[in-house]
Amino acid sequence: MDTNTLINAALTVLLFVILVAPHEFAHAWVAKQLGDDTPVLQGGVTLRPLAHIDWLGTIILPAAASLLGGGIFGWGRPVLTNPSKLRGGTQGLVRVALAGPAMNVILAVPLAAATAYFADSNEAIAQFCLRGTYLTIFLAIFNMMPVPPLDGSKLLMAANVPAVVMQELARVGLLFLILAMVFTPLGTWMYSFSVESSWLLVKLFARA
Repeated sequence: MDTNTLINAALTVLLFVILVAPHEFAHAWVAKQLGDDTPVLQGGVTLRPLAHIDWLGTIILPAAASLLGGGIFGWGRPVLTNPSKLRGGTQGLVRVALAGPAMNVILAVPLAAATAYFADSNEAIAQFCLRGTYLTIFLAIFNMMPVPPLDGSKLLMAANVPAVVMQELARVGLLFLILAMVFTPLGTWMYSFSVESSWLLVKLFARA
């Protein structure tokens, strides 16, 4: 295994650690604003990366996927909420679920701007920011997949999907999703969409 592969894997993990913190913070902050103190009690209303690391989803899987050339995927430590405490009922649950992916999309903007800014002066920083741009967009898409513990599963809960279905998704859904990303066009599409969207953002700032 060559040095470049190891460096790429390390950079991918570093970006995951950086990007999952604001993602999970957004969930926790919105839940707090809607009256649920569960994230506060868990210490989730913070931007400290260590508070949001899931060793499997943030470290091991992103590193393994990068080393094996199997694409990119991962997640942070899920922020637990109590739907019964959320103001707005189903609407509140949806707002909490969407907060994380929305934060990832928002983060793509300054990262794309930094990519354009450093493109001519520091290639290493520009490449790092570009990687962060498409990775944060990818995380937004990945987390909207309707599989526990990802954010899309909260939308199923808000839609009152039967508990037995949610239990089965929690048991095998994530495995099936990973297999689908590796062995079907799903993973390639998610990656391609993220990269193409990133370049569009970078070009917008390059013209400014």
